[in-house]
Amino acid sequence: MKTIKGPGLFLAQFAGDEAPFNSWDAITKWAADCGYLGVQLPSWDGRLFDLAKAADSQDYCDEILGTAKANGVEVTELSTHLQGQLVAVHPAYDTAFDGFAAESVHGNPAARQEWAVAQVKLALTASKRMGLTEMASFSGALAWPYVYPWPQRPAGLVEAAFDELAKRWRPILDHAEACGVDICYEIHPGEDLHDGITYEMFLERVNNHARANMLYDPSHYVLQHLDYLDNIDIYKDRIRMFHVKDAELNPTGRQGVYGGYQSWVDRAGRFRSLGDGQVDFKAIFAKMAANDFAGWAVVEWECALKHPEDGAREGAQFVKDQIIRVTDHAFDDFAGGGADDAANRKMLGL
Repeated sequence: MKTIKGPGLFLAQFAGDEAPFNSWDAITKWAADCGYLGVQLPSWDGRLFDLAKAADSQDYCDEILGTAKANGVEVTELSTHLQGQLVAVHPAYDTAFDGFAAESVHGNPAARQEWAVAQVKLALTASKRMGLTEMASFSGALAWPYVYPWPQRPAGLVEAAFDELAKRWRPILDHAEACGVDICYEIHPGEDLHDGITYEMFLERVNNHARANMLYDPSHYVLQHLDYLDNIDIYKDRIRMFHVKDAELNPTGRQGVYGGYQSWVDRAGRFRSLGDGQVDFKAIFAKMAANDFAGWAVVEWECALKHPEDGAREGAQFVKDQIIRVTDHAFDDFAGGGADDAANRKMLGL
């Protein structure tokens, strides 16, 4: 068994224009001061990271890693959530998602998609330069507007969407293989890969590609009323990244999993700071340890109620308290009598 690394912190929700959140040096010092040992880096945020430069320059990558180390943390993974989202966008979301892309491709879905693919490949190359072996991403979505089958979906609609999704991702996955980096899709509502079944549909279409792996985040399963513990056992060989995020689902006679178009505060299902929701993290960390997950436990803070800085500091200690330092021997070794093949056969009467 292996001991999970951590705690780590995903920086996407904290990067900003005010100190200490507006530079790589300052935000890594702040994260270390909060008690984190690692940080997950949003590759799109130019205040912290120059993705194109990282893909091209080993010296720049070494500088990024060196600054983090000097400040007491290491880089756990790069994230391409926003760029991955743009690999596949249904036209209904064109305007909403334009803001994720460079201004030069706004209003041009084909150019935006080409830009997104290039960005994800740059991040894979940068990950290789930085000695990272996993990268987080979203799958994007073509079929999401049809997630509820009313009106009745035409035969073949979903299959065509997943065929196209796989076609777009296959060259990126092949580049990931060349870089020695796993793409870990966060299984997430709003993505075509939003539960285990849809992940399997995609995996089949990319021929079980070795680099098409999974980012496990139980909060998104709570909000779908999905068994997040069983999910670990089913996909233990594909789970390569772990977001530690809490959530709660409190359905009423007025609303359930769809939330009634309400704000996050007023939804039956909402994200919470660690320890304030319903996720059984003791059981999750036990399963992760039993399944030899050797990656990072990375806090992703999202909460409709608590201040982010409070959530970050509490989250670091919360993860420390959950990590199981695995044993290197069985608890009953003291009672072992030693054995060999002859002794075993004698005990069996053979």
